[in-house]
Amino acid sequence: MNTGQKMIEALHKGDLNAAQMYFQQVCNAESDEEKFDLAEELFSLGFLEETKILVEQLLTNYPNESELKVMLAETLVEMDSEEEALNELGHIKEGDPFYPRALLLMADLYQMQGLYEVSERKLLEAKGLNKDEPVIDFALGELYLEQGKFLESVRSYESLLKRNILEFAGINIHQRMAESLSAGGAFEEALTHYEKAVVQQEEINTLFGYGFTAFQAGLYERAIQQLEKVLELDKEYHSIYLILAKAYEHEEQLEKGLKTVQRGLEQDSFQKDLLFFGGKLALKSGDNTLAESYLREALALDPDYIEAALILNSLLLKEEKYEEVLEIVALVNQEGESVSQFLWDSAKAYYALEQFTEAKKQYKKAFIDLKDNDEFLEEYGYFLLEEGLQLEAKEIFQALQRRNPTNEEFMSLLERLEDPYEI
Repeated sequence: MNTGQKMIEALHKGDLNAAQMYFQQVCNAESDEEKFDLAEELFSLGFLEETKILVEQLLTNYPNESELKVMLAETLVEMDSEEEALNELGHIKEGDPFYPRALLLMADLYQMQGLYEVSERKLLEAKGLNKDEPVIDFALGELYLEQGKFLESVRSYESLLKRNILEFAGINIHQRMAESLSAGGAFEEALTHYEKAVVQQEEINTLFGYGFTAFQAGLYERAIQQLEKVLELDKEYHSIYLILAKAYEHEEQLEKGLKTVQRGLEQDSFQKDLLFFGGKLALKSGDNTLAESYLREALALDPDYIEAALILNSLLLKEEKYEEVLEIVALVNQEGESVSQFLWDSAKAYYALEQFTEAKKQYKKAFIDLKDNDEFLEEYGYFLLEEGLQLEAKEIFQALQRRNPTNEEFMSLLERLEDPYEI
C-alpha cells in the first residue's frame, strides 16, 4: 500500500491527523504518478484544496500537460472559482487531444453564468469535432431545456434514445424527453415518454411530471393515479394537492377533492391558493359554511387576494351579511378591473342596509366602468326609480333599450316614464 492509499484509508476511518501526515509525505517525497492518482481520488471525495495543491505541483513539472490543466479547471469550478477555471482552459488550443473536454467544461461554465449563446457555440464546436459523443448531445439537451428551446432539446435527447442511451449521468433520458415535450405543449407525446420513464424508475419528480402532463392533456383519471402515487412516496410534496384537487373536480368527485384540500392544508396551512380553491369547491358542493371559512383564511393570509374577496362577497351578499361585505371591501386593496365590482358590491350592501345616499354614491362610481354591463344597469336603473330619480333612471333604461331593442319590459317602462303620473 503506497502513501496515497494510506491517506485515503485514513480518511475513510476519520483519522484526519494521519491523513494530513500522509498527504504531506506525498507532496514532499512521492512520485508524480502517485500524486496524480491521489489527486483523482481526493477530487472524487471532495477534498478540493488538497487536489488543487497536488495538480499545481504537477503543472510545475509538466506545464504543457493539458490533462492537468483540465483537472485543475474542474477543481476550480467546484471551488466556485469560475474565472480562474476559464483562464486555465483558455490555454488549451484546438488540435489538443483534451480540447473537446475543455470545450465541454467551458460550455458548462458559460451556462452557469447565463451566457447561453456562448455555451451553445462551445458545445456545437465540440460536436463538430466528435458528433457521436453522447455527453455533447446530453449537454446540448440540458442547455436547450434550460433556455426553453424545447424543439432543440427534444432533438438532442432523441439522438441519445436512438442510440439506446436511456440514462446519462444518473438522468433518465425518457424523463427529460417528456419534460421537453410537455413544456412545448406536446402533451400526448410527452405521456408516452413518461410511461417509459416510470417503467425504468418510479422517481417522485417523474411521477409528478407524468401526473401534471396528464392533467394538462385533460386525462384527469390518469393524472389522479400518478399524483396519488407521489403522495404515497412523499405526503409533504405540497404542490401536488391543488392539482390533484382540481383533477378530482374535473371528474366530478367533489368529496375527494375537498378531502385532498384538507390533506394539503394539514401539511401546510399557509397555501392560500389551496384555501381559495377549497372555498370554490365547497361552494360547488353546497357547503357555504366551509366555503366562507376557506375564503376568509385565504384573505387572512393575503388581504390583497382579490379573487378570494370577490367570491366571498358574492357569498355574503346571498346570505344577506351586508355589514361583512363592507368589511371585506374595506380590507382589500382595490386595483384594476376589480374596483368596479367592489363598488357594485358596496352599493348592494348599502342599499340593503337602507343607507341610500351612500348606495347612490357607490352605484355612480361603479357606473363609470360598468356602463356596458346590462345586469348592473338594470339594477342601477330600478334603484334610481325607487329613489324617485326618474330622469336619471330614464337615461339608464334608454341605454338598455338601445342594446336590447326587443325587450318589452324596457319598452313598457320607458313609455311609463314619458308620463310621470303613471310611475
